[in-house]
Amino acid sequence: MNRSMFWRSPAALMMAMGVSLTAALPLLTSVPAAASESMQLAQLFRRPSQRVGVGAGTEIPAYYAGEERVILTPDETVDLELTIDRDVYSSRGTIVIREGSVVRGELRPVSGGTQFVASEIVLSGNDDARDFAATSDVLTETQIIDEDTDPDFLRGAAIGAAAAAVLAEIFGGIDFLEVLAGAGIGVLGEILLHDGDEEVEVFVIEPDSDLDLFVEEDFVLS
Repeated sequence: MNRSMFWRSPAALMMAMGVSLTAALPLLTSVPAAASESMQLAQLFRRPSQRVGVGAGTEIPAYYAGEERVILTPDETVDLELTIDRDVYSSRGTIVIREGSVVRGELRPVSGGTQFVASEIVLSGNDDARDFAATSDVLTETQIIDEDTDPDFLRGAAIGAAAAAVLAEIFGGIDFLEVLAGAGIGVLGEILLHDGDEEVEVFVIEPDSDLDLFVEEDFVLS
């Protein structure tokens, strides 16, 4: 049989098909492995979550931006607002809290001092208040007010009407309506003294006071 006749025979055709299938077999068996590798790569480089934020423990620079000093006794609670001092970023480099955002909360008595406890934040450029859990370090430094204190120290301070009555007993001749005229953030509480006391121990929060905050719970943007 010549060569041309051989390739026309059924046996030759079957042999040729067998060789072709054998050559293609590695390609066919490799498809599942390639698909598995593709799935692994898709998981590795899947689209990240759109939720960004700052985690618990993050330190945030903040300060008291009021125009008047706040005077409070160690056992009173007063409302206060702090201002964020600079942009705060997530771990991915996204700005979460912009400079100028306002944190609302209160100064509360704690063991050994007073502490700012945040309750909500108003993000810069957005009027909506959001829940925000953060605290400052405990403030422990106090100041004594007595008859030798310069009365100008009290003018415009954010103190309550009860404080005026008590401090009047210490200072006498001050026009306390003038003293309280600058209390721009409202009556913050009472400075409590027993009748006849000639001095009072207080905490004083001055304008531009640094009150850096530490985030207590993860704060996440939607």
